[in-house]
Amino acid sequence: MHINRYERAWLTAVAVTLGVFAAAMLVGLLAFGIRLPSPVARVDPNNLANTPFAKPGLKSLGGARYELYATAKMWQFDAGREAGPLGVPPQIRIPARSEVTFYVTSLDVNHGFYIEDHSINLEVVPGQIARATVTFMQPGEYKIICNHYCGAGHQVMYGTVIVE
Repeated sequence: MHINRYERAWLTAVAVTLGVFAAAMLVGLLAFGIRLPSPVARVDPNNLANTPFAKPGLKSLGGARYELYATAKMWQFDAGREAGPLGVPPQIRIPARSEVTFYVTSLDVNHGFYIEDHSINLEVVPGQIARATVTFMQPGEYKIICNHYCGAGHQVMYGTVIVE
């Protein structure tokens, strides 16, 4: 069977491109351990009474280690005692050089949980618990932003991490 030389060139280019893409994926998977994000656990968003999300907030694990349990709902984050009513963003205060593990779940729709200047960017899905750990080295104020559109009040869904 005869294949036109231009068709052969395009087929070769596509095959090489796919091969390079597959090789890059394998290197990312095997050499760097890159994985797709997946939920840590599942939770019933309508029944949080027997979970750590029943009383969200910052919990000390001793030393400079903390866990933060937070819920997202239209259109606010609830991160514990300093969370206010709708439109009043939460403030989370932690000491500098602290390692914080964030556990976040949604009560209603998909949300985002992004902390500026740090490697936290979670997709918060109802019924799933998203987790990320970061060490806050420098004192300052860092915004928590919902970076997934979640409805009419999306623009007021933010908070602040205050590193002291």
